[in-house]
Amino acid sequence: MAKAAIPALNRIGINPVGVFEPEDDINPVYVLLRHKSMDSIATATRKLLADPEYLAKGANFLNAPSSDPAYARVESSILLAFAGMAQLEKPVTSPGRVVQLRIYESPSVKTGQKKIEMFNRAEIDIFRKTGLHPVFFGESLSGVKMPNLTYMLMFKDRTEQKTNWRKFGSHPDWKKLKSIPEYADKKILCGITNLNLKPAQYSQI
Repeated sequence: MAKAAIPALNRIGINPVGVFEPEDDINPVYVLLRHKSMDSIATATRKLLADPEYLAKGANFLNAPSSDPAYARVESSILLAFAGMAQLEKPVTSPGRVVQLRIYESPSVKTGQKKIEMFNRAEIDIFRKTGLHPVFFGESLSGVKMPNLTYMLMFKDRTEQKTNWRKFGSHPDWKKLKSIPEYADKKILCGITNLNLKPAQYSQI
């Protein structure tokens, strides 16, 4: 990944590349790719397989036999950036930084859009005020457990993560926002996945 895939992805305009692992294991690996267009998504594989350097440096991985595959399976989602945060960010650069990946499932497309509206209207701003440093917010256009939205936060360490979530929970702007009836969790959410991850040493995010 570090010597073959990431440089090749960068060469075709996919930059930065985020690679994240569970805190106490090496699997599964989560890879975050920022595409500037749907065409970039559609043509990425073809472009990579036309890159001689990628083919050479990634040969052991790309040519792995079925008796000893390089991986079990790949599961992908296409996410559309929120209007309230259109650009991917790298808010923390310290070596010990940690990330939190959260997926919010909604009972319907309509209620899913309501939760996205809630983030765009005020919740992203409250995150920033209270030190929940966002990397991205995305609406799932394809993938599993749809409809859903996914977002990632970054912290200098787990202590900052816990401290700042408490700040968020007690912030008056958040209390006001969540008291609006149309934004009640029981109406617009039906499942939450929460993952604590760490960036791989070679991650660009």
